[in-house]
Amino acid sequence: MPNNRMFFWTLTIKIIFLSLTTVGILGNFSVFHYYLVCYGHCKLKTADLIHVHLMASNSLIILSKGVPHTMAAFGLKQFLNNFGCRLILYIERVGRSVSIGTTCLLSVFRAITISQKESCCKDQKVKAAKYIGCTLSLLWVSYMLIHFIFFVNPLIKRYSNNVTRKQDFGYCSTARRDGINDSLYAALVVCPEICLSLLMARSSGSMIVVLYRHTQRVQHIRSTHGSSRTYPESKATQNILVLVSTFLAFYTVSAILQGCVALLSNPSWLLVNITHLSSLCFPCFGPFVLINHYSMVSRLSLVLMRNINSVILK
Repeated sequence: MPNNRMFFWTLTIKIIFLSLTTVGILGNFSVFHYYLVCYGHCKLKTADLIHVHLMASNSLIILSKGVPHTMAAFGLKQFLNNFGCRLILYIERVGRSVSIGTTCLLSVFRAITISQKESCCKDQKVKAAKYIGCTLSLLWVSYMLIHFIFFVNPLIKRYSNNVTRKQDFGYCSTARRDGINDSLYAALVVCPEICLSLLMARSSGSMIVVLYRHTQRVQHIRSTHGSSRTYPESKATQNILVLVSTFLAFYTVSAILQGCVALLSNPSWLLVNITHLSSLCFPCFGPFVLINHYSMVSRLSLVLMRNINSVILK
């Protein structure tokens, strides 16, 4: 009976890893294809530029975490050496940090956009849009430099005489961080991520309040006409709620599970795999929230039909 139960959970983990990785790759590259086909050489809007960087960071997470864990789940164990293992972890952590930063940036930018519409002040949006590109570049560069510290340090320790504990990821194993590195990681990575998450929740909350008040005013004005249709303001509020709640829910669960694994001296195999799966949820499902939010499928289909018709006419 225990063997049957173990076989069931092993098979389930394999299927979920494979499904999440496949869905995530298709979703993120579909968004990239959408922007490539629909915009071409045109300049992207500010929000669309943030979306592209968000999908790029999500793709890094899926390729560096989803693909290796899927291969390990299907039996391909320890196929990376120490350098390859550190490099994969480096790419994954950079992608995760940039994903949090760009999502926060998107939330703050939308809050500024809605606030300026409410206050009839256009200078805020113009100034915000002007510095978005620089902010995105700064996010990538800063997190690549920060995580490079933790990428280099274990490689240096490898050639020292100190005996360090190994951390097994299934597809590879590497030295664990010591107390100093844990403190440094908390100060440079964990604390900023918590601050970004709080800022994102704060800006999204204020944005929802503004939209709710605006919706109440519009409904009061139009109530005399007896109209019962859904207004664009209400739909925008629902879309923002879905985007923000999806991100915060998945990353909160992932952070809690990672904390449990870190605190336990010998975490179970199932808990470790569930933790890895939870960290893949937003990078995999986020693109589909974005596709539904902007009706990308219908727009992409329209562009493809136009291209086909132009080829036929030629």
